[in-house]
Amino acid sequence: MRLVFMGTPDFSVPILDALVDAGHEIVCVYCQPPRPAGRGKKDRPTPVHKRAVELGLMVRHPLNFKDEAEKQEFCDLSADLAVVVAYGLILPQVILDAPQMGCWNIHASLLPRWRGAAPIHRAIMAGDAQTGICIMQMEAGLDTGPVLLRGEMAIDPTDTTASLHDKLSVQGADLIVEAIERHAELSPILQSQDGVTYAKKVEKAEARVDWSAPAEIVDRQIRALSPFPGAWCEYLGERIKLLTSSLSEKSGPAGQVCGVEDGLTIACGQGAVRVRKLQRAGKSVQDANTFLRGLNIPIGAQLD
Repeated sequence: MRLVFMGTPDFSVPILDALVDAGHEIVCVYCQPPRPAGRGKKDRPTPVHKRAVELGLMVRHPLNFKDEAEKQEFCDLSADLAVVVAYGLILPQVILDAPQMGCWNIHASLLPRWRGAAPIHRAIMAGDAQTGICIMQMEAGLDTGPVLLRGEMAIDPTDTTASLHDKLSVQGADLIVEAIERHAELSPILQSQDGVTYAKKVEKAEARVDWSAPAEIVDRQIRALSPFPGAWCEYLGERIKLLTSSLSEKSGPAGQVCGVEDGLTIACGQGAVRVRKLQRAGKSVQDANTFLRGLNIPIGAQLD
């Protein structure tokens, strides 16, 4: 097929690769424009932009689709289908209607649960047992379109947003290739109006750990916010990011260190969590044993 691919972050790259490997003609790649990044604040192309250039594909990165010329350029591509995954722009109806088969979105949740910007973070934070990928026919509403194909995936008790992100990206790549191959036999299924939830964007204000909360809540928070923005606490006024965790059978006063073997174990309002990867400000991520050699946090110490 003649495809337009629309995506921006790392999550989208394996999906672009899979479509190319499947033999489809990618007539154009759309992504967010390069933006200042790094110490030098030089414009840096997005992961999809970089990969598309490596593949020799045409790349466009409009700020939006308000300009009539941008809309016409898209329509002139005469694509069979546009595949959209984590693109980052709301598409006007003229864009949704331009390809012969419309626009298909690859969404990282089991719709109608977790429509919106941060479905992976919210699924872990809520303690969901499973998630997955939906291939959805796009319409004007926010992730409201009918579902063409879906695949389920269990959420492991130790999954972080980073690990689940990578697994769902691979699943999305497999599923979109299958959906295109089977497009003639797929019947769009309207989303149920029951069970609709919205995955709002994660705010940095959500990242501070409240040690008075039950261990299950703290553990989910740590894993859901890893790697970014990173759940954090303070020790002697120094901010520490907590990046991987699991539940522990130990207990004690909330926020008190109750173990330093095989991780840093901290008591919560109920139960405790064992943190295995941590990060000091301006430092690299370290396993707990290495971290504790550089910053001594003894049993009985209080974290804020």
